[in-house]
Amino acid sequence: MSLPRRAAGAATRLLARGPARPPVRLPIDRSAFSTQSPRRNDTNAEIAPSSAAGTSRSSSSSNAGHAKAAQPEPSVASKMAESAATTFASILVLGLGFAAAGYIYHRSYKMLVINKMVRAFEPGDPVLDLATVGKDLPSPRAAEDERWIHRDEQSLVDAIVDGREVGHYYLMIGDKGTGKSSMLLEAMRKIDGDGVSMFEAHADLEVVRLRLGKALNYEFHEDYIGGYFSERGPRESTALLDIERALNKLEKVAMRLFRARRRPLILIVNQMHLLRDDDDGRDLIELLQQRAEQWAATNLVTIIFNSDDYWVYERLKQLATRMEVLPITDLPKGQAVSALKRYRQRYWGEALDEARLDEVYDRVGGRLNFLNKVAKSRDMLATCENIKEIEKRWFLNQCWILGMEMDDDVMDQQKWAAAAMVLAQALVAKEKDMDLTYDAVIGHLLPSFPFHVAQELMTRCDFIRKLDSLNLFSITSRADVRASSVPMHRAFREICGEPGFDEHLERTIQRIADIESLGRTRELVAKDLVLGGHYEIEAGRKGIRGGGGIGFRGPQLPAGSAASPECIHPPTRLETAFVSCCYRQMVKFTHVVKTDHRISANDYYPDEISCRQR
Repeated sequence: MSLPRRAAGAATRLLARGPARPPVRLPIDRSAFSTQSPRRNDTNAEIAPSSAAGTSRSSSSSNAGHAKAAQPEPSVASKMAESAATTFASILVLGLGFAAAGYIYHRSYKMLVINKMVRAFEPGDPVLDLATVGKDLPSPRAAEDERWIHRDEQSLVDAIVDGREVGHYYLMIGDKGTGKSSMLLEAMRKIDGDGVSMFEAHADLEVVRLRLGKALNYEFHEDYIGGYFSERGPRESTALLDIERALNKLEKVAMRLFRARRRPLILIVNQMHLLRDDDDGRDLIELLQQRAEQWAATNLVTIIFNSDDYWVYERLKQLATRMEVLPITDLPKGQAVSALKRYRQRYWGEALDEARLDEVYDRVGGRLNFLNKVAKSRDMLATCENIKEIEKRWFLNQCWILGMEMDDDVMDQQKWAAAAMVLAQALVAKEKDMDLTYDAVIGHLLPSFPFHVAQELMTRCDFIRKLDSLNLFSITSRADVRASSVPMHRAFREICGEPGFDEHLERTIQRIADIESLGRTRELVAKDLVLGGHYEIEAGRKGIRGGGGIGFRGPQLPAGSAASPECIHPPTRLETAFVSCCYRQMVKFTHVVKTDHRISANDYYPDEISCRQR
């Protein structure tokens, strides 16, 4: 059968059967075995709805496009306003953010500064730790009796450092080596430095600022972040203002801790004599004293000043209201001998008899640093003599006099040296007139003069303070002037007892007087005398102002001249200046050299008149 016939037969059969039914499709769960997402599996199912939705969306977008085309275009001004508002809002947000961050940092920095300073007064002071290592302080409390001498002042110092003595501030004054700093360190050790801070003074205020900051754990705003933005920070000022800021912070810390401790904080300023006696040093002392007075009245902080020199007391005395003075002197004989015996027993294991102990005390006295040197040495008597020789050489190097052969360029230094020798000679002479120079219980009774009497002996009032600072003489808290120590007084005795010392001192004083006389002498020379002329100067009762007291005799003319050789001529300009100079200088004419040298009219020789003042 051909192909057309087959096609016609198939069509006939289909028409005879009727319309065909669509095949039944069962839903297949493809998620169980397909790796494609359900959304992707349903893509074919969503084609028809999406096409319908696309038709409706296209119609709506066309309508929106017609509506947008109907709106007017915004102007340039509105666009600029919108941009400006956006920029302003951004800047405002940034500014508020930076301001809030800066304020939070500033407040947190202040809180951190206060907290750091609070930790500075917690137990355990750096100065105490350093002293424990460097000065061999005993760490165990059981061994404290083996090292330290319990002076009578130690109990008072313990009460002050512990905060039990309130309402005052204190000045500890005494010679070098008497144990002032040792007592303070011992009192700090007993309480482990709780509530105590200590620093050393210095001649430079910048160094004082750094040491105070270290003691108070205060950085003086050197770590302030404002410095990174090249701002003018609070550090850009003088050292004195920085110290004032540190004391302000200390006051806030003291007020916070006083509520919990119910005791004042303790601030110790050691070595106050190292400050210079100038404007900066006096300003610092005044600043510290003002705070000490204020804090002593409110029981917030107790300040303890420690000094070797008397001028610090003189400066504090001017404004002192609540100041208490603690004089620290040499040990009495009983305590000194006991200390020497204890030292010797510790270092050498040797038990000394009383005679040898008394001999050592007679040579060095009760100075603790001298006793410590003697106790540690093998030959104690040789060490005593060595200490005396050191003190003697120190005095001679500073104050030896040069006699009549001294040069006039060293007169100022020799004035100071001669005054020191005069005072030493007076102390030795007074010792010979004293009824009692040694007491069996107290020990040495060194001769002394009141401060004003010592000034009168030296004929100067500005030398004694320098002698005190050099540890040659000592000015006590009662304003008595004496030798700085027992070995120094022994050196005075040896120097003043040398043969010819008194004559050597007198010649030195005479040489100083001669040089001063030459310095006060005015020599006036007139060199305009010609033709044998001369001056005749007379001081009458009426003086120069009265007239007639000064006469000028003119030059003697050659023989045969019409003029008289003795004629009186009016004074010339040079002669008037000469007399005026004499009057201004208050010259006392004790000798007038008259020249009566006759010369010829063709010669010229300047004759001279010299007038000396005495």
